[in-house]
Amino acid sequence: MVSKNKLIRYQATEVADVFNKEDELIKLVQTDQLSQALLLWQVKSPTLVLPAGKKWPESEELKQSLERSNWKLFSRKTGGAPVPQVPGIVNLSHIYLWPAGQAYDIKKAYLSLCSVLTTFFKQLGVDVDVHATANSYCDGDYNLNINGQKVVGTAQRVLLKKGGEKVILAQACILIDANVEEIVQPVQLCNRLSNHDTDIRGEVHTSLFDHIKERPTVDTLFQQLTQAFLDHAT
Repeated sequence: MVSKNKLIRYQATEVADVFNKEDELIKLVQTDQLSQALLLWQVKSPTLVLPAGKKWPESEELKQSLERSNWKLFSRKTGGAPVPQVPGIVNLSHIYLWPAGQAYDIKKAYLSLCSVLTTFFKQLGVDVDVHATANSYCDGDYNLNINGQKVVGTAQRVLLKKGGEKVILAQACILIDANVEEIVQPVQLCNRLSNHDTDIRGEVHTSLFDHIKERPTVDTLFQQLTQAFLDHAT
């Protein structure tokens, strides 16, 4: 099959629109219309993204409290934990086929994404380490950290295509120029209203722009992320 790749970039979009596009791209990979797709995006409206499930109810109190702070609320179809989205956070979704005949390895898949992201940060002169970050929102073993502070969160889904081949959806949220104390407040509110005692703290997070003098545009950052994927593929 001839390789068919697609790159889509949204500098200012809404969460609902980008998740619909993500679903569309997944179907195209599942039906062999695409070999892989890279979706790069940033929201234009502050939005708290809730995971699916009764653990995180979309209550009226939560909606109204967020509205008073000019935040939107969106419930996604998959699990995890609440994630804030604001201008200043760049996201990526990489949708690709797992190599045929190779047993799926979740650690290998995560480390592959982390390797790409490490290359992206190296382009900017920043060293990162991969590990969990205590008291961070949506914590995971494959966070990227700068001096122990979380700068990237990652996630992964495995879907099937006809014939049983696996389609991987690898995701990352990169803190570029976000106020870490402000973005955790909606998560703290959600935890409180949902009766979760998880202690989420702003100071365990950091933004890329706190560590570099330059201020690349979103378009430039998208180009650098794309280049990191191309470098990783060669």
